[in-house]
Amino acid sequence: MLYKTISLVFLFNFFSVASQQNDSIIKIDSISHHLRLSYKQLIIPGVLIGYGAIGVKNDQLLSFNQQIKNEVTEDIDEKITIDDFSQYTPAASVYALNAFGVKGKNNMRDRSVIFATSYVIMASTVLGLKSIVHEERPDGSSNNSFPSGHTATAFAGAEFLWQEYKDKSIWYGIAGYAVATGTGLFRIYNNRHWLTDVAAGAGIGILSTKLAYWMNPYITKKVFKSSSESNSASMIAPFYNGQQYGLSFVKTF
Repeated sequence: MLYKTISLVFLFNFFSVASQQNDSIIKIDSISHHLRLSYKQLIIPGVLIGYGAIGVKNDQLLSFNQQIKNEVTEDIDEKITIDDFSQYTPAASVYALNAFGVKGKNNMRDRSVIFATSYVIMASTVLGLKSIVHEERPDGSSNNSFPSGHTATAFAGAEFLWQEYKDKSIWYGIAGYAVATGTGLFRIYNNRHWLTDVAAGAGIGILSTKLAYWMNPYITKKVFKSSSESNSASMIAPFYNGQQYGLSFVKTF
């Protein structure tokens, strides 16, 4: 199962201000540009999730799933496991770009809180649905096919990359979504998911990140009331320990 084989390590260490002059001002870090969660932002993820959900019981969509499986797997001799890594690429790119001096919309703390919030929403939704729906995978290996966790992770990261760097260049976001789409397609190619699983996963991933951006100002106010940003260094890197794949994110202050 996806989330039993992934480890994400987040090390956040924030120091509060110990003392201050009477005429000094403590500034609370927050998102410079708040996102308003309007119905227009919900259309695309809503359509994707709706298509996937309807496809679980709809005979026509189930038949379409089977046709795609038959066509894709007809000439496949071996699997290509690039999707096990590509699912993390869009989100990792945000930190990589920052490390190379390309500043995104938010500071490191807000960006990391948004990413963590998005992942919690996405992972809990995916795991919850998997435990409720019990859809059999195309390869018959298990009954946790709906929705696709790999695809949800990739699209959550793609939306994250888009939001952070769309003001710099739309090509960052386009590249992220291209990788996420490729991840979803490889899940089908590798006979691990149906098209409806991938569609629902994409919608959940996008929506999770949108919700994370919308929630972040409130989280910042409640959790970091007296925090002040300081000079810091950060690093993000993939790891493999022989059994588990994942990303490590280390931040020092």
